[in-house]
Amino acid sequence: MEDTLTEDLDERCLDAFPRWLRSLARDVGALAGLVDAEELPTEARVLVAGALTYLVKSLDLIPDGVEDLGYIDDAFVVRVASALALDQVPEPDREALPVLASLASDARLIERFMGAQYPRLERYAARLSDLSARGRSAQDIVIDSERRAALVSEIQAWQNSYEDPLFERDPRTLIKLSAFLDTKLPA
Repeated sequence: MEDTLTEDLDERCLDAFPRWLRSLARDVGALAGLVDAEELPTEARVLVAGALTYLVKSLDLIPDGVEDLGYIDDAFVVRVASALALDQVPEPDREALPVLASLASDARLIERFMGAQYPRLERYAARLSDLSARGRSAQDIVIDSERRAALVSEIQAWQNSYEDPLFERDPRTLIKLSAFLDTKLPA
């Protein structure tokens, strides 16, 4: 029975992860619009800004050049940070944020895939809002329109240069991904 559950999870991941890579540039563009959304609580905007900063900083959990896996960590961070940001939004206001809700919903599959390691990724995504990249923190980005505009410009350049990577539809790819994340995520 456990083998069947594992195979089902593997199939769901092997279907979803390539789809997430194909939509990553679009997802990131939609999130960039939320950094400026005054109706979104400040803490939620800071979490979104932290996730966007992750995309343009030089140190990834998985380097972008790693075949099959280079951008999946970006897709994971965007989704987990979206889930954390959505938690900051009062329940009645959540339905007005379909992009955030959709990405946050995807985080449940990441949680199932990572199992006991998921809290490490969640803590990592939450801490991104405390880091500075290119001389600005996520908090700076949210409160300063010039820094926000600079990040949005960098995100647009990132979107324009992004090419959908191949994600090998092979259970061994999931094993490699799990091993990378287990090794790179802080305890």
